[in-house]
Amino acid sequence: MTKYLLANWKSHKSLAQAESWLHEFSRLYRPTEGLKVIIAPAMVHLAPLRQLLNNPAMPELALASQDLSPFPLGSYTGAVAAEMVRGLVDFAILGHSERRRYFHETNQDVANKVSEARAAAIQPIVCLDRPYARAQLAALDEADLKGLLIGYGPVEAIGVDIPPSPEKVGKVIAELQAMAPDAAILYGGSITAENAADYLGLAGVAGLMVGTASLAAEEFARICAIAARASA
Repeated sequence: MTKYLLANWKSHKSLAQAESWLHEFSRLYRPTEGLKVIIAPAMVHLAPLRQLLNNPAMPELALASQDLSPFPLGSYTGAVAAEMVRGLVDFAILGHSERRRYFHETNQDVANKVSEARAAAIQPIVCLDRPYARAQLAALDEADLKGLLIGYGPVEAIGVDIPPSPEKVGKVIAELQAMAPDAAILYGGSITAENAADYLGLAGVAGLMVGTASLAAEEFARICAIAARASA
C-alpha cells in the first residue's frame, strides 16, 4: 500500500527559499517505491516549482495546493479555481483546521472545493477534526468519498511540544476508518523525525502531514527515510 508524506509549508518561504529547499532536498532524498512525497508550497510558487521539478535531474515529487476555490472559473475576484492549477498539482489540501478557523470555511464550502478538485482531476486531501468529523464527511457527495484521502490533524496537536500519544491517535484513526472505510488516512500534528515512526506504525495510517518539520530540507529528508523504511 502506498504511504504518503506531505510537506505543508503554509505561509512560509519566498520563492528563492523554496527553490533552495528543493535543491537541498534533492541531494538528500532517495526515492522509494511505495512512498509518495508531496510538497505543498504557497499557491503563487506552484508554477515555478513545477517547472523546476520537471528537470530530469530533480527527484519525482508531487505538488499540492494548500487550498482551492469552492467556485469554478468565473467572476470571483481573488479566487484560484481548481481548473487554474490543473497540471500543476496532483493534490489539494482542503478544509484544514486553520482554514476553517481563520477563514470561517463551512462544511459546504469544503464539499464544494472537493467537487471542484475532482472535476479538475486533482486528488483532494480533506482535513477532519474528530469532534465534527461525521458532519464534515456527511457534507461530501457520495461519489467524492470514493478513494478519498483524509488528513486528521487535531487542532490541539498543531505546533505543540508534546503531541498526542500514538495510542490516542490510533483510537481516533479507527473511528475515522469506520466512518469512511474507503478512505486512506494521513495523520498530522507536530510530526518530527523523532516521532514519525510511532505514528506511521499505527494501523490505518497511510501517511503523515508534516508542518514545521518540513521547513528544513534535512529534517524532512530524515522523515522521508523513516517513511521509506515503513513502506518497505
